[in-house]
Amino acid sequence: SMHHALPRLLMALALLLALVMPAAAENGLAIDPKACLECHEDVVSVGEFSASVHGQNACTSCHIELSDLQGHIDGTVMPEPVSCVRCHKQQTAEHYASVHMLNDIKCADCHAQIHTLSSWKGEKQKVVETCTGCHDNHENYMESAHGQGVLAGNPDSAACHDCHNLHEVKPLGDANSKENREFHTSVCLKCHADEEMMARNGVFNVAVKTYMDSYHGKNFRLGYPELVAGCADCHTSHGVLPAADVRSSVNEENLVATCAVCHEKATPLFTMYYSHGSHDKDKYPLLYYTFVAMTTLLVTTFAVFWIHSLLWMFRGFVENREKKRELMEHGFVQHIKDPHKMYRRFTKRHVFLHFLVIISFLGLSLTGLPLKFADQPWAKLFMDFFGSAANAAYIHRICAGITFVYFGAAIYMSINFLFIRKDIPGNFIQRLFGPESLCPNFRDIRDVTNMVRWFLFRGPKPTFERWTYWEKFDFIAVFWGMFAIGGSGLMLWFPEFFGSFLPGWAFNVATIVHSDEALLATGFIFTVHFFNTHGRPEKFPMDFVIFNGEMPKEEFIHERGDQWKRYEEAGTLHLYEKPKPSGILYDFFFKTLGFTAVFIGLSLVVLMIYAFMHGSH
Repeated sequence: SMHHALPRLLMALALLLALVMPAAAENGLAIDPKACLECHEDVVSVGEFSASVHGQNACTSCHIELSDLQGHIDGTVMPEPVSCVRCHKQQTAEHYASVHMLNDIKCADCHAQIHTLSSWKGEKQKVVETCTGCHDNHENYMESAHGQGVLAGNPDSAACHDCHNLHEVKPLGDANSKENREFHTSVCLKCHADEEMMARNGVFNVAVKTYMDSYHGKNFRLGYPELVAGCADCHTSHGVLPAADVRSSVNEENLVATCAVCHEKATPLFTMYYSHGSHDKDKYPLLYYTFVAMTTLLVTTFAVFWIHSLLWMFRGFVENREKKRELMEHGFVQHIKDPHKMYRRFTKRHVFLHFLVIISFLGLSLTGLPLKFADQPWAKLFMDFFGSAANAAYIHRICAGITFVYFGAAIYMSINFLFIRKDIPGNFIQRLFGPESLCPNFRDIRDVTNMVRWFLFRGPKPTFERWTYWEKFDFIAVFWGMFAIGGSGLMLWFPEFFGSFLPGWAFNVATIVHSDEALLATGFIFTVHFFNTHGRPEKFPMDFVIFNGEMPKEEFIHERGDQWKRYEEAGTLHLYEKPKPSGILYDFFFKTLGFTAVFIGLSLVVLMIYAFMHGSH
């Protein structure tokens, strides 16, 4: 009957194949899988294997040693471990040195159903199912926003391989290592930087930009992720949930514990910090108006003083040409007796304080500007030069301490001037608004007016008292700057202390103020102040009076004629005579310092301009 004839027919076919296939193998031909499956139907059926991704291959494509079919039937040739690298070279290269390979996890450990393996087609559910075979719902991934998205079939939602790769699963090493810390942020940026992807999924689409603009993000961008919080530190690695979910690490009920991982003394007030705050007027009006106020201050200050400097530069060139022409026509005529006789303008105390100003200001600029312009390649070079962002921060704080020292000295000298000194006549008001004071008075209005008239060829060049209006502005700017940049700097230096009684968003405001005020200070000093003191035609290339305290008689009379007349009438000129100039080594040291400071300052100006032209500001 047909029922008994079929097995005999299959057996005959198998024998026929057994006779034919060895010869075929000897000629380099693959054995038809049907021949193998006649005996190994317990492994996989012909239909299932044919439908798998390997269905077009022969069994001997993987089990190459079994090309000797007769030997295998006899039991002398048995299968050896399969070498997938013969076909899957790229995947094997990726798997090499992966955390799986280092833990002796081979291809078949993940691809267990190798004979029935179907085409992947990018189905993320399959990856998650495979990974959770060993990593059983790791850190509640399946309940997370990502896990639920994958289960719902959302191709944008992050599956295991989106972060860890399919085959090149790298070991993360020590949890505090640079590689580990970088990984826990960089993998998030891959998707969340795609604004189009975030928009179609209804996800906050400026998370990356706002993070990169923060202190944490700037340090990450500079190459020091181990120093700051990354994405996973706040949102966790696998259990990412929306902030509205009470289980979320960034839910308001859990924020104190989340922040306390890094900031041990975090309080509910501290957690009011805007982690992803921006200048969006509707979402963060306080930050928006702070930014507008600081920007207005920067623009107006620079506009006024840069115009002032340009007018002065042009008028100074004209004046120098007039002096040169007069000298050529009439020869050298000296109307002042002993024109090179030296007078003291500054004491050693003033010189020392200015030395502290130079050192601290350059240190603050060199360590602070790279953080502000963290997206620039030169910023990374600066940080690498200091050894790390941590070293730069340490230097920055030392220089800040020096700043508080000279500011304290200025306060003491001001109090001493107004209330204690016996050599200055008058009461408090007379001293405050008198000619020796750095406080602005009505005379400064007249000086500004006369200076502008001279700029415009409408009047003679004015002479001044002990202090000019631009010198007074510089001095008062230190007081404003200390409250603005110093106060905000202290808040950012000791966040836990200030966060115990100030709302967290105060740190967002402090960051804007500190950053923009620092830009104003550096831009002003390295352009306006350097021009007023060193770059104007009558002083170029440098005025060394602040370094040696000396001023020749001719300069004294021409530039500060009213002060000269006042001292002359009071009979006190002799008190300011300087019998001998400063020593050669002293001058060499301070002149070298002065030129170095100017060179550094102007170089930073060039780098800042480049950053504004090519950066993300």
